Amino acid sequence: MEVSSIISQYAIEGKINLGASWNDPVFGDSQIVGGSGKYTDRPTITYSPLVGEKFTRSLMTPIPVSGFLSLIQAEYPADFMFRICVQTINGIDNRFGGKLMGRSAHPDFYRLIAAMRRIQKAGGLGMRVEPLGEKKATVMFFRKENIDEIVVELELVDQILGLDPESQEYYVVYGAYPANDKEVAILTRSMLQIIADLASYIDVPAKDVQEGRVAPSLVDENASGISPLIRIRSDASRPDDAFVKVQYRGGWFYIDDRDLDSKRIFSFLMMLFSLTETGAQTGAPIVTVPTN
Repeated sequence: MEVSSIISQYAIEGKINLGASWNDPVFGDSQIVGGSGKYTDRPTITYSPLVGEKFTRSLMTPIPVSGFLSLIQAEYPADFMFRICVQTINGIDNRFGGKLMGRSAHPDFYRLIAAMRRIQKAGGLGMRVEPLGEKKATVMFFRKENIDEIVVELELVDQILGLDPESQEYYVVYGAYPANDKEVAILTRSMLQIIADLASYIDVPAKDVQEGRVAPSLVDENASGISPLIRIRSDASRPDDAFVKVQYRGGWFYIDDRDLDSKRIFSFLMMLFSLTETGAQTGAPIVTVPTN
């Protein structure tokens, strides 16, 4: 849904009453002074559903690499971002729970993102945008000097991604495989892929799986000791302490209000939707304010 128009109607009214009387044989002299005021505000917001090309584009457009890296530069945890937004980095595949293309993560993927998170926390990971002809290029750099505590992690990242260990800067491109050892190729996901992957974490009822109503949840053989990205539970009865819940086919699916990590993932989806809007900007919603 998007806001197509906003109409704000308001009115301010005021009234003062004055009255006086004299020589009243019953009540005597009297005076009356009175006043009243009234303020009315009736905003009307019109929502229009996304349809057609715009709806498809918002779901199927991959998250821009520059936007993804900007969030990491803004101190969003690198391992958190890679698990959600990245399909492949230099040929190292992430887990994907979609039914048609479901797969476990590459054995080195979790080692890679854990090392990058430690490098990020030590201040050894950064990004910048620089001109490259008529375009702009995104550069990822690792600070390899004076940070002794992450030497092992830096060597591990270079080894897994096949990077030149003598270089500190690497061009970042959109794609599955790099052209050389000074390039990092990142294949980001679309919102449709992200939603499909998160859906594979749903605790689906065993009965529905047995009856063929839904596919069983993907078990990642290489994720031993790795917490699920999100926990979406199911129950036959209405949950009492849920952050968000929905009823479907007589059962309830929900995120527990005490599950902080799952709540964070669910809320983060709204920010990711904004990153996929790469088309031309439309005019702002019309605001109508009467002046009389």
